[in-house]
Amino acid sequence: MFKIFVVTGSLFAALAVIMGAFAAHGLKTQLSADMLKVFHTGVQYHMYHALGLILVGISARLAGPAPLIAWSGAAMTVGILLFSGSLYLLATTGPRWLGAITPLGGMAFIASWLLLAIAIWRTTA
Repeated sequence: MFKIFVVTGSLFAALAVIMGAFAAHGLKTQLSADMLKVFHTGVQYHMYHALGLILVGISARLAGPAPLIAWSGAAMTVGILLFSGSLYLLATTGPRWLGAITPLGGMAFIASWLLLAIAIWRTTA
């Protein structure tokens, strides 16, 4: 579990940098200021939670096997895909219905942090 979350988090962090650079250099003349801001919000949360996944992996290593830590990492991954992914698509392609998916990603983020807190609280280490 340690390697999976640390590697996934690291790859997601690299992708967040790529998406940020893409927005700054490739999209700044293509998107309105509002849509560029939406895209940037996706990048910010993408990076925060990529780092969060690395934290989940390190926590798994230190705390030992804990199902709630695994669920935390899974929820964080889903959150990145739904929250940031929907914002990227909304900003670049425009379908407003994608805005309905974004809160589901936000809820996954909240759940992931709560699951991590509970998992760590329950450890004896």
